[in-house]
Amino acid sequence: MREECHPLLRGGRNRESKYNHGLSSAEMESLSSLCETILPSLSPISKFDGKQNQPTKAVQAFYRASASQTPMPDEMAELLTKRGLPEAVFMVRLVLWLLSTRLGTFLLCGSLCFEEKWPYFKNFSSIPLDRRERVLQKWFKHRFFTPIRTAFVYVKILVLYVFFSRVDEKGDNPAWEAIEYNAGTDENPDQVPKERPLQKGLIDTNQETDSTLLHSLEEKGLSVTQDLRKNLYKIKCDVVIVGSGCGGGVAAAVLAASGQKVFVLEKGNYFTATDYSGLEGPSMDQLYESGGKLATTDSEILIMAGSAVGGGSAVNWSASIKTPNSVLQEWTRTQKIPLFGSSEYFSAMDAVCTRIGVTESCGEEGFQNQVLRKGCESLGIPVKTVPRNSSERHYCGSCGYGCLKGEKKGTDRTWLVDAVDHGAVILTGCKAERFMLEKNEGGSKRKKKCVGVTARIVNNNIRTRLQIEAKVTISACGALLTPPLMISSGLKNQNIGRNLHLHPVLMAWGYFPESNSEFKGKVYEGGIITAVHEVSTGDSNARAIIETPALGPSSFVALCPWVSGHDMKDRMAKYARTAHLIAIIRDSGSGKVTTEGRISYNLDAMDKENLKAGLRQALRILVAAGAVEVGTHRSDGQRIKCRGIKKEDLEGFLDTVYATAGPLSPVEDWMLYTSAHQMGSCRMGINKTEGAVDENGESWEAEGLFVCDASVLPSAVGVNPMITIQSTAYCLSKKIAESLCRD
Repeated sequence: MREECHPLLRGGRNRESKYNHGLSSAEMESLSSLCETILPSLSPISKFDGKQNQPTKAVQAFYRASASQTPMPDEMAELLTKRGLPEAVFMVRLVLWLLSTRLGTFLLCGSLCFEEKWPYFKNFSSIPLDRRERVLQKWFKHRFFTPIRTAFVYVKILVLYVFFSRVDEKGDNPAWEAIEYNAGTDENPDQVPKERPLQKGLIDTNQETDSTLLHSLEEKGLSVTQDLRKNLYKIKCDVVIVGSGCGGGVAAAVLAASGQKVFVLEKGNYFTATDYSGLEGPSMDQLYESGGKLATTDSEILIMAGSAVGGGSAVNWSASIKTPNSVLQEWTRTQKIPLFGSSEYFSAMDAVCTRIGVTESCGEEGFQNQVLRKGCESLGIPVKTVPRNSSERHYCGSCGYGCLKGEKKGTDRTWLVDAVDHGAVILTGCKAERFMLEKNEGGSKRKKKCVGVTARIVNNNIRTRLQIEAKVTISACGALLTPPLMISSGLKNQNIGRNLHLHPVLMAWGYFPESNSEFKGKVYEGGIITAVHEVSTGDSNARAIIETPALGPSSFVALCPWVSGHDMKDRMAKYARTAHLIAIIRDSGSGKVTTEGRISYNLDAMDKENLKAGLRQALRILVAAGAVEVGTHRSDGQRIKCRGIKKEDLEGFLDTVYATAGPLSPVEDWMLYTSAHQMGSCRMGINKTEGAVDENGESWEAEGLFVCDASVLPSAVGVNPMITIQSTAYCLSKKIAESLCRD
């Protein structure tokens, strides 16, 4: 394991530093008791289910450890207040305060807080551990406790996440040896590429101050004037692009190559292979929106979205699947957008795949993909190899934390390099605030004209604001952030922020003990997605696709259902050999995002049926591959032993598997969904009633304002959308370049 990590990804904290969570001592006492109940210290174990050897010292130490040990409750509280939605923080703090009082504990815990002597009932922290565990189990089940259950789920996720992601100054966690997890890479550091291909066009605001930023901007060829009265830099360029991901990176390359002076604003930071640590906690904090803790307002879906130079392409799982023909036909015929049926679009997909180095085969598959492939072959059902934007020999399971080997070709290693080579400038740590709109005097049908964007530097060392004036302004900050930016700028189109699709995901798991030597490796090793199975409807459409996820220990345990403290530790002891399969659907239900960080979403009945079909098929595949036990992430710990199982018993179990709602729903058994793909929230339409932008990506309301990201997709794609997003952005930016050249 590397000990030298980029400072932004190191993750160790000064033990002398003060925590700024603001929770009272009474709230912290309740929180510490919850931490202990969720992951308690247990007696030494004499046997280890599924393992050939007796428990090691590391395993024994893991079972004795508790999540209530200092300073974990403080770290959890800090994460809660830093990343939680205000209403979630309020609910958690209310529950903690109630549990710190005897009356509140009685209201929430009932007779389990009683004792025989005065004062006859206790506060939560004074209740014996076994009864506290029964309280939590009661909250999980009872419909009356739905709001309390939601608060507890929030706490449970954060407690377990902190326990398994926190690292010391050497980048190590004492639990990892017990669960057989090795973060990072054992490769020779000398083999890791050390180049920083964007450096010559990059301005890193972390390295700048008010006094140096002006010079850095001018040095990169930008025209800058200073307005001292307004504390403002006015910058002029041809094209300003907000965001550097799959859409923004492609647009920057195409427009810079056409001779335009391109200025890219990115609120995240720039990292290369030598910067990445492979550490789950620090990497999630720096590379994802809300540190990877973003959820819908009902806490039903956990959402992962990239937030760094390269956007999602810097942290995605490499799958490079072209837009399915059935989807293109639908967009062309039903949505009446000819672009998606044109030779131009098919050529764009080829150009994109060539530029990002897509390969069609895989030299060696990791543990989870071996399981998926073997299970499909045993069932006699088709399984395909997934194209990837990396070499055929790429065997990196950490690409979700940035590719440590530097082999994955995200926009930060391809399109943005092209853009910088043609004079583009990338400003990191810069957040767009508002598009500058004025009345359109040019006789256009569009009443407004966009003349640029205002922005601020997120680095506290720089207080000067930016005003970027451009001929063309492009929003490419993703389906979650483009709509709030457009709405805050005064745009009113009814489609902005609506029609949000998430490709909801449910997971099935199967345990393959080390005695099953057919499958080599650990769950976190090897290419993340190299195989896929389509759950067919009998026609050209798939009800779901089944792939494999990347789950570090913290993500793994945060998604696992909590049944008891002992069960949770038993699950984690089996982490390294527990394969997960994900069922992904092309959702017809949709959501809304009009304010940053506040996402609402509704699955429709067909979506739930398709997820159920995908989940059941995933379980069949795991059983066919030889799992000794399989299950889902349903809150009751749904699972079944598989050795010697009869077909009718398996089918009986599968009949109990369904896609239920989330923790806020008034049902006993529920599930958490996840999403890594967000699309459609500023969709293209043939008119302003049908879409937020036209088929050229231009806003129906503001001339000169374009969208080049996943927002413009007419609906969900149904497969990993990277190629679709880049191909669409390629076509749109080509049209923008042609228009600018004519002018």
